Amino acid sequence: MSGLLMPLIQVTSVTKQFQRRKKREGFWGTVASLIHPAYETKTAVDAVSFQIDQGEIIGYIGPNGAGKSTTIKMLSGILVPTSGSIVVNGLVPDRQRKEHARQIGVVFGQRTSLWWDVPVIDSIRLLRDIYQVPQAQYQRNLDCYTELLGLAEFLSVPVRQLSLGQRVRADIAAALMHDPAILFLDEPTIGVDVISKERLRVFIREINADRKVTILLTTHDMHEIEKLCPRVLIIDQGHILYDGSLETIRARYSAGRVLAVEFEDEIPDFTPTGAVLQRSEGRKKWFEFNRYETPASALIAQVSARCAIADLTVADVEIEAVIRAMYAGQAGRINS
Repeated sequence: MSGLLMPLIQVTSVTKQFQRRKKREGFWGTVASLIHPAYETKTAVDAVSFQIDQGEIIGYIGPNGAGKSTTIKMLSGILVPTSGSIVVNGLVPDRQRKEHARQIGVVFGQRTSLWWDVPVIDSIRLLRDIYQVPQAQYQRNLDCYTELLGLAEFLSVPVRQLSLGQRVRADIAAALMHDPAILFLDEPTIGVDVISKERLRVFIREINADRKVTILLTTHDMHEIEKLCPRVLIIDQGHILYDGSLETIRARYSAGRVLAVEFEDEIPDFTPTGAVLQRSEGRKKWFEFNRYETPASALIAQVSARCAIADLTVADVEIEAVIRAMYAGQAGRINS
């Protein structure tokens, strides 16, 4: 947050709990459950706090069941927090739903907001009427999103006949037709092909840069996070583990680096001092080492003494491995 400006999204000590019926085994257990049902409390989000400024793209990541989708549903006003407070652009989502809906767009990758049996363009026109979008604004957005997302080929096709990639592109266009200030994307590219993923990434970067749309993105695709999100929030078991940049994660939680070497000739596998052989393919070998314990130059000298080197690169351990280590509570020890 800069100066005295308030954050666009303010989440303070938010907890969400669900009551679910306990299942009892056997016939008499089933009967007893019907007569005297017992319930247990499930905490999906536990005292979560964060803030997001206007124009940010935030990656919200964590394993299945960590609390990502529950958070998105509370931010969009679908669910009411059990405790704590959420303020989005001056509005409380669950109390001011109608006003709030006009300032946000939401895309759930596993569900569609479009009408299943009608052409895409008919759904978009209906949403135009629901949000009372002026004709000039609607036409400008339709032309822009049709070009950027490649909608022309399937605007007249019923939603049920679209591929997953086409449907997600149509959903995102529909979610932005009323020019929301904020876009919530919950696993938008799950199951989407590589070409459609890249097209969506380019589009997300463009609307953020050109229209200053603030974006909160949940995904399991770490490549997507690295391409799009300067800042990440990591959640696990309902708790925020980390809030910051990917580079800071690497610096704080991973001392590991990988030396990839292509030799002039094939040689037997070996383990140099201060490193471990990660994998081997033909003339190429990958060695993992701790940057603070083994200088890269010393390792390269060792390796080159074995055989002439055709090519080599030194890179950080993949961020996905770092995140896995954080989930497992093994920060600093990365095992690929």
